Amino acid sequence: MLDLRMIREQATEVRERLATLYTDTPLDEILALDERHRAILSEVEELRARRNAGSKAVSKERDPAARDRQIAEMRALGDRIGALDRELDEIKGRLDRAILEMPNLPDPDVPIGKDDAENVILRHWGERRRFDFTPLPHWELAPDLGIVDFERGVKVSGSRFYFLKGLGARLQRATIAWMLDLHIERHGYTEIYPPYLVRSEALVGTGQLPKFAEAQYHDEPSDLWLIPTAEVPVTNMHRDEILEPGTLPLDYVAYSACFRREQFSGGRDTRGIKRGHQFDKVEMVRFVEPDASDAALTELVQQSADVLEALGLPYRAVQMCTGDLSFTAAKKIDLEVWAPGCDEWLEVSSCSNFRDFQARRANIRYRPEAGARPVHPHTLNGSGLALPRTIIAIMENYQQADGTFLVPEVLQPYMGGREVIGPAQ
Repeated sequence: MLDLRMIREQATEVRERLATLYTDTPLDEILALDERHRAILSEVEELRARRNAGSKAVSKERDPAARDRQIAEMRALGDRIGALDRELDEIKGRLDRAILEMPNLPDPDVPIGKDDAENVILRHWGERRRFDFTPLPHWELAPDLGIVDFERGVKVSGSRFYFLKGLGARLQRATIAWMLDLHIERHGYTEIYPPYLVRSEALVGTGQLPKFAEAQYHDEPSDLWLIPTAEVPVTNMHRDEILEPGTLPLDYVAYSACFRREQFSGGRDTRGIKRGHQFDKVEMVRFVEPDASDAALTELVQQSADVLEALGLPYRAVQMCTGDLSFTAAKKIDLEVWAPGCDEWLEVSSCSNFRDFQARRANIRYRPEAGARPVHPHTLNGSGLALPRTIIAIMENYQQADGTFLVPEVLQPYMGGREVIGPAQ
């Protein structure tokens, strides 16, 4: 959430930066509502001052007729104040809702562009494997090995669902366990196992509500929502809290299933397991002091990259242009892994600096030092990594001519020493 005072006092700059997002925003509505709210508030304060002065005068008035006139005037003032208070409440509600619909401002150094075609490739890592056979896409490779069952997934749950079976399920479990251990042991994160259902205010805090309600799964009787990512419950662990001096930075890592309604993907990535309503992810969430968040984002990107490098998977780092930023991010860098069977780059990590946008929405504050006024920290999050696309990359990059694929060396201890995944194992 943006600071209303900043919107008001820097309206021209805010308008210019919002324009680079190439999306509609409620800026004009916010400015108009704020101006009306402040005007009414000023009038109410003036009327209350008059009523207070009039009440004192009534208590001193000895002429009954004059006293009655003054009482009638005070009653009229009270009625007017009551009407204005009701209008204030209505305007404040509209203003609060409009601010929640306002996206974050892009950082000044984010490249300006309309859509993903204008994103900037920052770097490549690793060499793409050269095959002496035609590599298969995972949607052909995995069923032949008996590790993914698409038909029964659709039968049980509908489109974009599937079963992982046997060594396919074990490979995913092994990859998750290894990624958690890497982030805990090498990068110093604290592991969290979060709830998968959250209250509405948690999704408001991280920016999915109210704007993106239709993309979430909601249980109306309980008013609980299935999480789209562990970012939501982990960030909201500290909602409505004031963190004491010395608490920051806080670095959390969490595995969770993730749930998103993909009806807006318009038929994209319908083959295989690239895009589903349910998927797994290891997520990193960071709370840092404002002057440390730029460095924290650089660290976060490399920590995600460490996973791909340890797996030996070629990837590229891509900076999102303004038109391709998420609603909440001030700056975002994606890692995309090469999938030779699909013949495309697959996003497996998005690393974002939200500045104080989420902290304001979730009312998270910290004291820089004892006795200091609480301020908002900066929050960041990054996938470390998302599945099943990491599994896709493993299958397709490590496949062999006989239809089997190798298990990356770092995962072999988590797979009971298994080096190759073949059919019906």
